[in-house]
Amino acid sequence: MSTPGRERSGGSNMQVKDILLKKGREVTTISDVALVADGVRRLHDRGVGALVVTDQSGALAGIISERDVVRVLGERGASALDMSVADVMSTEVTTCVEATTIDSLMSLMTERRIRHVPVMDGATLVGMISIGDVVKWRVDELENDKRDLIEYVTAR
Repeated sequence: MSTPGRERSGGSNMQVKDILLKKGREVTTISDVALVADGVRRLHDRGVGALVVTDQSGALAGIISERDVVRVLGERGASALDMSVADVMSTEVTTCVEATTIDSLMSLMTERRIRHVPVMDGATLVGMISIGDVVKWRVDELENDKRDLIEYVTAR
């Protein structure tokens, strides 16, 4: 598992903790011994694209995403639903910390072609950031910039 540090790129000082303050810290998890069918049900019921997988001690063991499910269904057909989550999950999980800048996180997600990044505080899972969260933050930032520019131009 890899965790980017406090590096800063671009002009934004916004950090992962700023997104978590708005969206909340709830993370949908699943046990590594659960069946893929249970994971699919949980993805659907919670309306999320990925689940953090935990081992029996509750520690981060991996991540299972819609992509993982589609891949294994394509390879094995419906029998994949009876496999354990541990057999399907991605074990190389890229994580971040609350102090990671949004710019760094965007670069990381783009470079690694990932859509979900668990947020860690040491060994403790404290949140999850999706590409949708990052896009929403960026759109909000652009809207605020636009509003500020219009106010500046019209305030002559």
